[in-house]
Amino acid sequence: MNRDDFVLPRLDGRKPSYRERVADALRAALIAGELRPGEVHSAPGLAARFGVSATPVREALLDLAKEGLVDTVPNKGFRVTAVSERQLDEYTHIRSLIETPTTAQLATTADTAALEALRPVAEEIVTAAVAGDLIAYVEADLRFHLGLLALAGNEHLVEVVRDLRRRSRLYGLTALAEQGRLQASAEEHLEILDALLDRDEDAVRAVMTRHLGHVRGLWAAR
Repeated sequence: MNRDDFVLPRLDGRKPSYRERVADALRAALIAGELRPGEVHSAPGLAARFGVSATPVREALLDLAKEGLVDTVPNKGFRVTAVSERQLDEYTHIRSLIETPTTAQLATTADTAALEALRPVAEEIVTAAVAGDLIAYVEADLRFHLGLLALAGNEHLVEVVRDLRRRSRLYGLTALAEQGRLQASAEEHLEILDALLDRDEDAVRAVMTRHLGHVRGLWAAR
């Protein structure tokens, strides 16, 4: 994907502060592979790519350092941290324990209109995958999954999954998009939604299990 400048996405419908928007954009860049593990970046250098001042970028990087996404390098800036295969397995396992049963339960509890409201987001994910727009992909993917979990009414659960997603980082997506392998994962979001609207809890559980396994496969193939 050729992209000289990062966008400042608004994730999962929130109205974040400017500092949070910059942090979200950095997370999206990490996930999409715009910022690679081991690379060292300075706040002024990233600010130039964003077209913003260095202060919110530096503050955002400090937030990402607290999350373990970057490490500080004295007199140089911030190094993007790597994620091991074991860590990815552990993150995926925890997500499966939380997301699969929670999403499946929505088949009997979620309002139809609330579910249908997520269809445009699921379609955005597919469109982004087809176009190879990885920043748009991860931003819409986050809104979809956290939007679903929010229907369960447990804000703490949503924040736990948000943190797991931040830490796991699908930074192998660029090559997968070029190989045309990303669309299959994107289309699973529509399958999840359709199964929920059919009120088929078993089908939701099956698709969610396949989807998370697929995602882990994408991570492992980077």
